Amino acid sequence: MKMEFRTVVDIPAPDFRIAPCERLLFVGSCFADHIGARFSEEKFRCTVNPFGVMYNPVSILHTVQRLRLEGLKEPPAVAFLTLGTNHVYRLKATGEIVDNCQKRPQTLFTEEQLSVEACADSLERAVDVLRDINPAIRVVLTVSPIRYRKYGYHGSQLSKATLLLAVDRLQERFPELYYFPAYEIVVDELRDYRFYAPDMLHPSSQTVDYLWERLSDTMLSDEAKTFLREWQPLKAALNHKPFHPDSDEYRRFMDKTMLKVAELQKKYTTFAL
Repeated sequence: MKMEFRTVVDIPAPDFRIAPCERLLFVGSCFADHIGARFSEEKFRCTVNPFGVMYNPVSILHTVQRLRLEGLKEPPAVAFLTLGTNHVYRLKATGEIVDNCQKRPQTLFTEEQLSVEACADSLERAVDVLRDINPAIRVVLTVSPIRYRKYGYHGSQLSKATLLLAVDRLQERFPELYYFPAYEIVVDELRDYRFYAPDMLHPSSQTVDYLWERLSDTMLSDEAKTFLREWQPLKAALNHKPFHPDSDEYRRFMDKTMLKVAELQKKYTTFAL
């Protein structure tokens, strides 16, 4: 019998797939920034935290409400909502939950923890707003694997547990919502400090690469995977830093590369550098 020294997290297949160069929205913690950046590198048309990083469900709701108010030229086909914490800060003067304290004195705010139901309700409202923007939108929920030392490690776990329960509550209401287990992959599958950045709180770049690999394997269409295979050598060529950029040899290399880019643009009409 083969010995296994790690638990591989099973990822349920979604009932949809992401097409090549699809228009995507990422809202949430800095983990949304990391994954959104990877999609952008692969030439998906991404909007990533347009009003800054949003850690809690209320702030995520504020972002999508503002997007609806300000309008989007082209609505996203898929939205990723990445939850970081259930902790919020309420401005004493107005009673409103703020998205960013903007380095104002801590005495101006009270810190609170949202309940499971409050988190689920904010997320439900966010989903409703996204469906106003695009009735056919698909929503992906994730819980960020980033740990919060300032809450204490037990408190950080309680915060994540609240978010996970809120996601479960929301999926009971909307079974079509998809949950990608980024948190579980880092905690249960990788489960080693070598997969964290030097601060021992944030995932390392290697971990982000692995999560991208698991996510793309699960969620991309066959056509999108084919596009990525065709795009990779061109991306490497375009990112190449030559020793002699003014040489005839490099100019010929770039002319050949741009011809291949043009061929790819004919095949995938939404692809753009």
